[in-house]
Amino acid sequence: MTRRGLVLGGGGVLGAAWMVGALTALESAYGIDARDVDEIVGTSAGSVLAALLAAGVPVQDLRRHQLAEPIDTGPLKGFAWDYDTATGSGRPARPRPTPGSARMLARNVGHLRRLPPTAVLSALLPEGRGSLDSVGALVRHVLPSGWVDRDGLQIVAMDYETGRRVPFGRPGEGPADLADAVMASCAIPGWYHPVRIGDDRYVDGGACSSTSVDLLAGLGLDEVIVLAPSVSFAMDAPEALLSRLERQWRARVTRRCLHEVAKVHASGTEVTVVGPGPEDLEQIGGNLMDVARRRAVLEMSLRTSAAALADPRPLALPPTDAEHANAEHPDDEVLASDRAPEEN
Repeated sequence: MTRRGLVLGGGGVLGAAWMVGALTALESAYGIDARDVDEIVGTSAGSVLAALLAAGVPVQDLRRHQLAEPIDTGPLKGFAWDYDTATGSGRPARPRPTPGSARMLARNVGHLRRLPPTAVLSALLPEGRGSLDSVGALVRHVLPSGWVDRDGLQIVAMDYETGRRVPFGRPGEGPADLADAVMASCAIPGWYHPVRIGDDRYVDGGACSSTSVDLLAGLGLDEVIVLAPSVSFAMDAPEALLSRLERQWRARVTRRCLHEVAKVHASGTEVTVVGPGPEDLEQIGGNLMDVARRRAVLEMSLRTSAAALADPRPLALPPTDAEHANAEHPDDEVLASDRAPEEN
C-alpha cells in the first residue's frame, strides 16, 4: 500500500483558494481521498486546509466553503463565514511603531545569516494589529479543543523569540490546541498580531519556509505531493510594480522549496510539486490577500492543476548537502526523477 505525504504551503487568501482547486484535481487524478494521506504538513494558509482535512472535512466541502455554498452535512455544517471580512481587508491595519521581535534579533545577533532572510525581516517588521479570531473560530467549529485524533499532522509556525521553526503535532514538540496552532501558523508578521501559546509568541511558519517539505524526509513515505501556491516553475511578466516584486519573492521561495525537495528525494521518496503557472498568476495578481479574486483563482486552478498532474515533467533539483560538499561543480543542478507540472 502506497504511503503518501501531502504538503500544503503558504500563500494567503488566494493561495488557499488555489489549493482547494488543486486538491480537487489531485483527488480526481490519483483516485484518493486527501483525508487519508499518512502525513500532512500545513503552513500559513495551508495550515487551515491541513487542519480541516485532518479533522475529517472532505475536499468537496472545502470547495463549497470557498464558493460560499451551504454545507448541510459533515464537520462544517452550519458554520457561517464571510470571506470579505473574516481575515480583514486586503491591506494590513497600521502596525505598531516598534520592531515585532527585538528579542529574536538580540538572541541571534552573532549569526543572523543562519536564519532565513524572511525570519530576520519578520523580526524587524512592526507587530501587526490584525486578528485571526475568525480563523480560530473556524477550526474550533470542527474541533473545539485539543488535537486531531490521528497521527501525521504537522502545523508549522515560527517561535517569534528565537526564530526556530516549530512543527506543532510533531513528536517532541510542545502541546497546543489545533486552533491555536493554526492561528500561529497564519500570523503574518506586520499584518496580524503574534499568537501566544503557553509562554511563547508565534508567527507565520512561512517566515521560516513557505513549504517545509523537508519535515517529511526520512519518514518512509513512498510519495510526497506538494501543493505550493507560492512556488512557480513558469512565471508571467506583469507590468505592475507590486506584481513584479511578488514574482521576485516567488522565485526565491521556489529555490528554497527545491532544496527541501532534494532532501526528501535523497531519503528515497518520490516528490510531486504543483504550483501556480502563468495563467494562475495572472488571476492572482500581486496581492495574495485580495479576496475579490478568490473565485477566479479557484476556478482557474481546477483546470490548470488537473492539466499539470496529467502531464508532469522532471524537476531539476539542487544537490543535497552531502552532494554539494563533494560535487566538483556544486552550483550545477541535478536532474532527479521527481515531477513538476509542465505549465505550473
